[in-house]
Amino acid sequence: MNLFMEFLLLLPIIIYAYIEAFVKLFIPVKRKSVSGELVLITGAGHGIGRATAYEFANRQSRLVLWDINKVKKDIGDVTILVNNAGVIIAADLLSTQDHQIQQMFEVNILAHYWTAKAFLPAMMKNNHGHIVTVASAAGHFATSLMVTYSSSKFAAVGFHKALTQELSALGNDGIKTSCLCPVFVNTGFVKNPSIRFMKVLEPEKVANKLLEGILTNQKMIFVPSFLKIRLILEKILPEHALAAAYKWQNIQFDAVVGYRNRVISD
Repeated sequence: MNLFMEFLLLLPIIIYAYIEAFVKLFIPVKRKSVSGELVLITGAGHGIGRATAYEFANRQSRLVLWDINKVKKDIGDVTILVNNAGVIIAADLLSTQDHQIQQMFEVNILAHYWTAKAFLPAMMKNNHGHIVTVASAAGHFATSLMVTYSSSKFAAVGFHKALTQELSALGNDGIKTSCLCPVFVNTGFVKNPSIRFMKVLEPEKVANKLLEGILTNQKMIFVPSFLKIRLILEKILPEHALAAAYKWQNIQFDAVVGYRNRVISD
């Protein structure tokens, strides 16, 4: 089949997808039940993880604190995996120590591989489950003085997208995936954060948005949701316009620069 004919066959699918997306704007999204699901949340003792655990508990899910082998042997197959644990160190690249770089990548992305490889086989066998990647807005929009953190979150977003595609290609459409990307959250990990015209988010609000996304099988969950618009602008605006828009946001937080503590204002 020549290229032109392949394009003609693809075109109706694209048109149908746009029509379907438009219609869904006016139809309430069906929410699935997570009652009885076995939910494993990494980093559940603080911040978003703790608030998310409460949200699942309120919906009669079964929650586990975990050791991989103990979970498999004593409790059973995890059906919802929330990779939430994260580490952030706000500093310029040269001030970030080697062990800090390694720690951020081990926790923020490599751990996602190990938990997925541990619990995905049972999900694939049953063609049922949900894998949640807690990333960050910094995984879509580069953030200065967070080079390592932002890079690890870009990797987390890429992991989510690639895993989503792979599960579909393997015919495991019963396994859903979601990726959470919030702006600054009031967890205490970043000191004195602020962004013009945006509030620092409370963990409970982020967890509520995350649960809403999981129950409706949303692929990408932005908090606040208008970050989707910025993502579009990121792809179409010239480089100088993007740089000006970044400065206009007046992002501020405490960071280490040249081994000195100072408040950063971009």
